Amino acid sequence: MKQHRSLMLVAALVAGVLAGCAQTPSAPEQSLQAQQAIKLADRNWDKFNKAQLEKLIAQNGKSSASYNPAKPPYAVFDWDNTMVFLDVEEATLIYQLENLKFNMTPAQMDKALRMNIPATNFKPDYNSAAGQPVSIDLAVPDAVESYTWLYDNYAGLKGKLSLDEVKKSPHYMNFITKVRYLYEAIGDTFDVSVSYPWVLYLFTGLDEQQVRKMVQETVDWQLTQPVEKVKWTSPATLPGKAGVVSVSWKNGLRLMPEMQDLFHTFRAAGIDVWICSASFVDVIKEISSNPKYGYNNPADRVVAMELERDAKGAIQTEFRRGYDQTQGKGKTKAIERFIVSKYGYGPIFVAGDSEGDMNMMQDFADTKQVLIVNRLKGKDIAKLSAMAVESYGKDGAKVLLQGRDDNKGMFIPSQAHIKLGAKEGQLLKK
Repeated sequence: MKQHRSLMLVAALVAGVLAGCAQTPSAPEQSLQAQQAIKLADRNWDKFNKAQLEKLIAQNGKSSASYNPAKPPYAVFDWDNTMVFLDVEEATLIYQLENLKFNMTPAQMDKALRMNIPATNFKPDYNSAAGQPVSIDLAVPDAVESYTWLYDNYAGLKGKLSLDEVKKSPHYMNFITKVRYLYEAIGDTFDVSVSYPWVLYLFTGLDEQQVRKMVQETVDWQLTQPVEKVKWTSPATLPGKAGVVSVSWKNGLRLMPEMQDLFHTFRAAGIDVWICSASFVDVIKEISSNPKYGYNNPADRVVAMELERDAKGAIQTEFRRGYDQTQGKGKTKAIERFIVSKYGYGPIFVAGDSEGDMNMMQDFADTKQVLIVNRLKGKDIAKLSAMAVESYGKDGAKVLLQGRDDNKGMFIPSQAHIKLGAKEGQLLKK
């Protein structure tokens, strides 16, 4: 009986060991299962792009045998028109103008609007309604004259009238139209090194918390707006030196759930996430880190445009000394200074949408994959997009092209954007 019990015990132990071996995968099998478990939500991703991104995460994240938590891989994302539909800096400008969120005297406004802008005429596209050329020396006096009236009368500045009351004055429409017009005219006429910092100078006198509060209000408002074009025309009763001018843009900023999910999946897989944007640093910190917007990126993971500040934190009308503008080659320099210096190597992944992102997409040897949000904007980005067209459907494609519906502010899940990208590439080859 004792011998029979002993044999039964041994058999049970052997069976348990065998069962345990059958239920516990080997290390390579565990790694394979972990890789297979990494999935992005389908949403409106192009299926090929989604599969390639999942593979990148699996091969470089925690499930990879080569993953080293002491030296984690990282990804760098542009923000405007990449992480969101439209441009949060531009949307903030509209909100700031409409609600007169300024902390400048008329003299400071004059300085901010003129800062580093050449006196030459803007492109003919920005001639007045009467067909006359316009320059900074014609448009700024008009805007400052109207701002002076608003400054003296609006209770949010130095006056006593409510916002609704000052909106009844032609000075209100004249000021906001001519400033928004200047943004467009300067951007289309002069180099980005001149135009990109210009809009930031309108934050002069505000501090970080005031800017971030304004950004939150902007995003909350924009999410309620339809995706549509808006046009402003300055009042004929106040032609001033520049004459009557008009400007239009698109409202309806939208958050991108696909990119929110990509952020979360990267981080869950042990891949750090950074943002490098040509917008003002406080603007991007707010929209990217505020939990209500779903990106949840730490505010200290933002590299963006910087301005000088005084001892109390008030923003000054001066680009931060010793800093590169985070556009074009400046993005690469900023990434090298603030991110590569921290890790000792470059990003494995870079995402962007425009010419200003081209350098950071191509300058790092460690970059394994690039994602372009396809807006068909710019000849150079179209050339890189053509590479995505050629490698579409091929495993290991380095450049991915993700389509977007500009009428809805959403990604396109079909391959329609590939055809558009191919068409653009053909046009460039001619």
